[in-house]
Amino acid sequence: MTKPKMPKSPKSAIKPDLFAADLRKQKIDRMGDPLVAFETHIDFAALAADVDQAAPRPVSPQGGRPPFPTETMVRILFLKRVNNLSDEQMEYQLLDRMSYQRFCGLMDSASIPDRTTMWTFENRIGEVGAQALFDGIERQLLKHGYIARGGHIIDATLVPAPKQHFSKDDKEMLKEGAMPADWSPAKRRQKDLDATWTKKHGKSHHGYKLSINVDKRYKVIRKIETGTAATHDSQHFEAVLNTSNTSRDVYADKGYPSAEREAQLQEAGYRNHIQRKGQRNHPLSERQKQRNQCIARVRARVEHPFAAIAQMGGKFIRTIGQARANFAMTMMAASYNLKRLVYLKQAGVVAF
Repeated sequence: MTKPKMPKSPKSAIKPDLFAADLRKQKIDRMGDPLVAFETHIDFAALAADVDQAAPRPVSPQGGRPPFPTETMVRILFLKRVNNLSDEQMEYQLLDRMSYQRFCGLMDSASIPDRTTMWTFENRIGEVGAQALFDGIERQLLKHGYIARGGHIIDATLVPAPKQHFSKDDKEMLKEGAMPADWSPAKRRQKDLDATWTKKHGKSHHGYKLSINVDKRYKVIRKIETGTAATHDSQHFEAVLNTSNTSRDVYADKGYPSAEREAQLQEAGYRNHIQRKGQRNHPLSERQKQRNQCIARVRARVEHPFAAIAQMGGKFIRTIGQARANFAMTMMAASYNLKRLVYLKQAGVVAF
C-alpha cells in the first residue's frame, strides 16, 4: 500500500539571512537615504562644539552614568524638529528605524536616548544653546559662500500656544502680581502666564511672536527676535535689521511704516521699500497702490520660510513659559536654515 503524498508547503519569498540587516542598508543607500544629504553638507561636530561652548556639559563629581555625546543629541534634536516628533515618538523611532540609528551614530549602541534624556538635554542647553545652533548654521552658510544678499525682507508671525482659562478672581490676583491661593504647585506648572492675547483680522490669537529677517537672494533667515503675541510687529524691526546684508534695500508690509522709521532708515543709508498704509479719509493713491504691489512681489519671499516651518510640524508651542517658547522658536528658525543649506547645495545654487 503506497503512502499518500504529503502536500508541499507553498513557496515563500522570505529568505532568512544572517546578513539581512547589511543587505537592507545597502538597498537604502541605493534608493537614497535623505539623511545622507544632511550628513554630507552639515558639520554636526562643529555645531556640537558650539553648543558645548555656550552651555558646557555638566561634570558630576560623584561619577555616575556618562551622558550621550553632544553631537548625538544635536542630531536627535534636529530630527525631532524637522519631523515634528515628540520626545516619546523620537524615542520610539530611534528604537525602530535603522536610518535614524545610523544618522545619530547609534547602530551599535546597546543604549538609546530615552524621552527623559532628550528633555534633560533641551533644558540643559536652553535658549543659549538654541541660539548657538542658529549662529553655528549661519557660519556654515557663510563658509559655503551663502552670504546675505539682495536686501532685507522683514516680517513676523504668530506662534500659537495652548489657551489658558482663568476665572475672574484668578485674573484679578494675577494682575496684582499674586498667585491664586487654590493653585497647587502641579497646577501652577501647567499655567502659562507669559503668553498673551492679540487680535488679527478680527480673530483672537493666544501665544507668542516670531520676527525674522530673510535675505532676498537665498531666502535664509539671518536674524530673529521673539516676543509675546501682544507685541506689535514693528517693535522688533530694528532688532532684526541685518547690517551684513550686501544690499541696503529693506522690504516690509503695511504693519511697519512710520515717519520716524522712514527718517531713521534714510539717515542710516537704507532704501525704504515698506508698503504704504491708507488712513481714514486719506486712501492710497493709484501710484502708492502700484508701489505696494511691486513691493509685495518681493516681500512674498519671506512667507516661504514660514510655510516651510509649518510643513515641519506647524508653528505651535507645546511648552509652558517664555523661556521654553523662545527655545522652540529659535529651533524652528535653525531647523529651517539647516534644511535650506542642504537644499541650496543639492540644487547646485552657486553662491555669488
